Amino acid sequence: MSYTQYGFDPAQVERIKLKMKNPETKERVKMILQGVTKYDLQDRVKVRRFVGMLTKVLGERVTEQQTEQLVQFVISQKIDPNNAFHLIKLWSMFR
Repeated sequence: MSYTQYGFDPAQVERIKLKMKNPETKERVKMILQGVTKYDLQDRVKVRRFVGMLTKVLGERVTEQQTEQLVQFVISQKIDPNNAFHLIKLWSMFR
């Protein structure tokens, strides 16, 4: 399943991928997501909070609709951050 099906702008995705190549930014994102569990990623309120913190770190402006699309994407993917298969699936989706 592609991220474009959730209404993500490919130009914005490319911009974020470029920003994530910066080691300092990457470390800040890792610190925010450290200790996150699959149950946290199924909680709409927590995911919304993570989206807010991450967009602030990345310097991205997102609308309320884009935030909701991101939250819906994360919840529907049923991501388990401790499962390598899930992480590989996400990596391949955004390469």
